[in-house]
Amino acid sequence: MAANFFNNKARAAAATSSKQKPTDSKGDTRLQPWVEKYRPKSLDDVAAQDHTTTVLQRTLQASNLPHMLFYGPPGTGKTSTILALAKSLFGPALYRTRILELNASDERGISIVREKIKDFARTQLSQPTGLDAAYREQYPCPPFKIIILDEADSMTHDAQSALRRTMEQYSRITRFCLVCNYVTRIIEPLASRCSKFRFKALDGVAAGDRLEEIAKAENLTLENGTVETLIKCSEGDLRRAITYMQSAARLVGQKQEEQQQRGGDEDVEMADADSSSVITIRTVEEIAGVVPESVIDRLTQAMQPKKLGSAYEAVAAVVSDIVADGWSATQILSQLYHRVVFNDAIPDIQKNRIVTVFSEMDKRLVDGSDEHLSILDMGSLDTNMGVDCNGANDYTGKYTNDLYGHGVTAFQGDAKKFGISDLDASLRPCIIFGNEDHSPEFKP
Repeated sequence: MAANFFNNKARAAAATSSKQKPTDSKGDTRLQPWVEKYRPKSLDDVAAQDHTTTVLQRTLQASNLPHMLFYGPPGTGKTSTILALAKSLFGPALYRTRILELNASDERGISIVREKIKDFARTQLSQPTGLDAAYREQYPCPPFKIIILDEADSMTHDAQSALRRTMEQYSRITRFCLVCNYVTRIIEPLASRCSKFRFKALDGVAAGDRLEEIAKAENLTLENGTVETLIKCSEGDLRRAITYMQSAARLVGQKQEEQQQRGGDEDVEMADADSSSVITIRTVEEIAGVVPESVIDRLTQAMQPKKLGSAYEAVAAVVSDIVADGWSATQILSQLYHRVVFNDAIPDIQKNRIVTVFSEMDKRLVDGSDEHLSILDMGSLDTNMGVDCNGANDYTGKYTNDLYGHGVTAFQGDAKKFGISDLDASLRPCIIFGNEDHSPEFKP
């Protein structure tokens, strides 16, 4: 009896929910991610890939496509280009029946190739009905289907090998487009069957123009230099830059709502709203996780070689604060890398050795090592970077009279406690990170 009561109640609730009015499309568009909202609708909308779009425009006019392989850095428009091309070929009426889009990183096994891909590839085409002459004049509607395999470099080698035969057997009615970041992960027999299109990282002008268009369409007010900061933080990835800008816009809008709910004097509210409605450079950097320069300066200063004693305590204190504040070790490493590499005062040979240390730390972080220990290890190692790798000028491995003015290591005081005059470069190779208070002087 009770079970029937609850079952009837559940049915009534389901019937009531089904009768509710659907949400309006305007609200859905407002909540839609800007990456999808402003995805290129045609090949003309694709930014900064003229060499690729020009070739594809010609194939579009001929209504004949080869198998294609799109490769390049993420966020450069690879997926958007093939989707825009497919829509230009088939139009909205035939798009769903002629296009199969799969993300190969999720469906990458050989079973997907044997079942899902092969079943779609061998399906015979039916003659489209209900299409008027105007539709056929606007959309070529060629007699083949397109299978889009996004992130194809994640497919297993067995799956890629199985795909070769499918591409050849059904090439009359099916075309394949492989999209990947790393072309070297596509097996050569598969890559040789495709026309390759390389997508380059977007330059600052093209990406900046696109971001300004979106900001204008969304009625955003940007502080001077915000667009350049978005491009810098995204490292040429337009998709990431658009996501950062949308997150910043949501953050600014949320602050405005909180200020309006706070009440108070109307003039004060308007002044606060005007000041908070601008997307600033600092807002973008906070969203992107950029470590403030003051934090990097503290870490760099702590890693400077000391005339007496060890710098370990200073480095450990700064690293503890960094970890407590939740800053990313990978981001710190990236910013230190840019600070060293683009510093003209540091000799190239020393940059090479410093980058070697950074690369070892990056590898450990990728492998999942503890961030606190990794930063501490790098900082502690760099405090001993007061002497060049070969030691003295005579290359005997001793830390004496080195080329850049350091006659001792930063750890000489600690070494003497154990009856050792100083460390030996042949046992503990070190690199120069800075030689403050020496001549010639340079700072990282």
